[in-house]
Amino acid sequence: MRPSAPEGTFTLGGDLTVRRMGFGAMRLTGAGIWGDPPNHHECQAVLRRAVELGVGLIDTADSYGPGVSERIIAETLHPYPAGVVIATKGGLLRGGPDSWIPDCRPEHLRTALEGSLKVLRLERIDVYQLHTVDPKVPFADSLGELRRLRDEGKIRHVALSNVDVPRLEQARRIVPIVSVQNRYNLTERRSDPVVDYCEREGLGFLPWFPLGAGRVAQAGGPLARVAQRRGATPTQVALAWLLGRARCMLPIPGTAKVRHLEENVAAAALSLTDDDRRELEG
Repeated sequence: MRPSAPEGTFTLGGDLTVRRMGFGAMRLTGAGIWGDPPNHHECQAVLRRAVELGVGLIDTADSYGPGVSERIIAETLHPYPAGVVIATKGGLLRGGPDSWIPDCRPEHLRTALEGSLKVLRLERIDVYQLHTVDPKVPFADSLGELRRLRDEGKIRHVALSNVDVPRLEQARRIVPIVSVQNRYNLTERRSDPVVDYCEREGLGFLPWFPLGAGRVAQAGGPLARVAQRRGATPTQVALAWLLGRARCMLPIPGTAKVRHLEENVAAAALSLTDDDRRELEG
């Protein structure tokens, strides 16, 4: 699938077509991804504006808040407009701000999935992602439960987060996988093999922390130089680089500010030249 525009679209699982620039809803919470956000109304405005701008993929998790991000999404957007895909995750517990505890036991995943269905006011989750690999639980047990939930009609498509290629291949032998979400940006590229695998196999790749490259946008740095040359911001250049990295790339930059959302979405129209990309990667 070769996009006809810098952004283009991508089809997940053969039946969910979304614009490649999505929205990550983790920041619709309080400090440390814990509790309610300081400005609830602004978070709702961000979600409404995202839909107005044509964003079709909204990524969240039951652990964001916990439960806060999913609740705000449902309060704001339900009944969901046609074409909006809600992707959520299960497999992490919270011990407090910035505390993340793996729990991928089958019984917990079932409880988490049922909770997400209730909070999001859905009968089926379009894309349900295993949030992490739990070293205390056999990976096959976690995936087997997600397969059963899919067979029961509660999950449309199963996806993964924070995995390498061997884990991805193992998972695909148990249940069809439509996408992977790993930490990835211009300066953190340990998941290059996963990106390349997803590109070959037609799976989506959702880079979390997609703007990590912003920390190298100091005056005189490559992002700053390319941004100045292209009449864009360093953030937009970082996102445009991701979109150009592979056709399977589905960036999900998150924010709780409308102006930041608009800046991020506008990056989809930015085309980088080969010289730009060589400079950024050099």
